Amino acid sequence: MGGTGALGFGLAVRLGRAGVPIVIGSRDAARAQEAAGNASEHVPSGSFTGLPNEQAAREAETVIISVPFRNQSETMTHLKGVLQPEQLLVDATVPLAAAVSGKATRTLGVWQGSAAQAAQEMAPEGVRVVAAFHTVSAALLRDLDHELDEDVLMCGDRREDKAQLAALIDLIRGLRAVDCGPLEMARIVEQLTPLIISINVRNKVRAGIKITGLSR
Repeated sequence: MGGTGALGFGLAVRLGRAGVPIVIGSRDAARAQEAAGNASEHVPSGSFTGLPNEQAAREAETVIISVPFRNQSETMTHLKGVLQPEQLLVDATVPLAAAVSGKATRTLGVWQGSAAQAAQEMAPEGVRVVAAFHTVSAALLRDLDHELDEDVLMCGDRREDKAQLAALIDLIRGLRAVDCGPLEMARIVEQLTPLIISINVRNKVRAGIKITGLSR
């Protein structure tokens, strides 16, 4: 979901290049189809389909929400009648103040604790939510000539869910999945996005996160 945007498209082409069949969802079917065509040009060997969000969600075992915070609630509302128990919902939403014309280096308060916890509250019963991809540069994901070398911080309440997502992340060369604990830890991980934005602006780079001291 949000595969026509920067982060969603970047994930689509990276995963597509790794051999994962990709369904790009959008509120606008024509935009979804256009994005799927663009992805196929980037990765001719990949399998890309563009569909409206609701139809796209029905096609997938794993659904990634990569929409701006201002669109999260609307997207989840439309998917509520479509998502099925035992589907894995990966939420990459960050409550940046830019959603209400504020600064991208500030975040908004979310009364559930985090955008990911809000997604869990809005999801149908039985749908499992994991938070991830908050610190990975969309531009670097999209640049297939760039060699990635960073960690993806995951938060979720079930080890099995994080293991499933880790297996997907590990298909993207240069990314490593790191288990950061239960979903409530997303309130901290989401705050790293404005930090990364601030670092990038001041140093004119596209920084990522790397956790040291891990066994792999």
